[in-house]
Amino acid sequence: MALPATFALNNGMRVPAVGLGTFQVESDNSKVKDAVKLALKLGYRHIDGAHAYGNEKEIGEAIKESGIPRKEIFVTSKLAQTWHDAKDVERALDVSLENLELEYGKSSGPGLGPHGDGVDLYLMHFPHAYKAGENNTTIRHPSGNGKPVIDYELSRRYTETWQAMEKLVDSGKARSIGLANFNVLKTKRILEVARIIPAVNQVEIHPYFPQRELSEFSSKHGILLVAHQPLGGRPIPSVRGHADKPFPTDDPMIIEIAAKCGMTPAQVCLSWAVQRGIPVIPKSTQEEHMKQNMQLKRLPDDLFEAVDTLSTKRGPLRFLDPSRHIGFDIFDEENDQPVLESAV
Repeated sequence: MALPATFALNNGMRVPAVGLGTFQVESDNSKVKDAVKLALKLGYRHIDGAHAYGNEKEIGEAIKESGIPRKEIFVTSKLAQTWHDAKDVERALDVSLENLELEYGKSSGPGLGPHGDGVDLYLMHFPHAYKAGENNTTIRHPSGNGKPVIDYELSRRYTETWQAMEKLVDSGKARSIGLANFNVLKTKRILEVARIIPAVNQVEIHPYFPQRELSEFSSKHGILLVAHQPLGGRPIPSVRGHADKPFPTDDPMIIEIAAKCGMTPAQVCLSWAVQRGIPVIPKSTQEEHMKQNMQLKRLPDDLFEAVDTLSTKRGPLRFLDPSRHIGFDIFDEENDQPVLESAV
């Protein structure tokens, strides 16, 4: 049985099983446009971006120049942490739509609404908020340490941010809305107020960090998990956890399974996730890797089980950890952080 090519969202839409991630493609985003154009040429139909990545203009240009009809491409963007105030949410998406050249109300082609294209999926990038300066840029600590100034009040009011995002669906500017980097505790709070159930929660998932509790909870409530960093990934140094640890693709068992199946270690990790029912968003600028990341296949039951239990044997390993950068743990399942009014 072949692996699924798409997965259903709770609103009837479908998201491709494999998408292209665009975060940190290059430090200056110089290769993003070429990478997106190449990915679309190779058959990718999900492009995952975000305002915070600073490359939506390049993504928009690539989509436009690809010649592929807009309706065939699933476009994701994300609300940055400086736009969490409910009054700013719609403007944040408007800026992304302008950058992506998907301006609602200015498209002459077929779109999701009566006047424009919008995005297929819009996510709250993180549950916490930053103090915003001019043009909603991040205010940094005057100490010069590069850390953002946290807006503690808004960081606790992410449910209000969600309610503002629901209006984006009403307007047609976003076909679906969802979360990113939310744990069980914070997702429960969203569900307490939600008129629209999140379509997805995009979180770190790979063989070293399978997120089983979150997966079971999300499935129960009709929320599809989507895996970012499906190969382990390299977050920027300020939010990188376990920088000294190897990635799953370097694991001897993964390498052995890859050899048995005629696959690369990356293909094993990606296939395992898709086989679990989780879409993946690997990133690459190299054509051969892009091709390989699309060429996934079902693992035999015994080998799938070996990958599936890898984290149990070695212990879970999360590579994305912003706690040192912001001063509290957004993944705390006991307390809805931030609890205090300042970083610890």
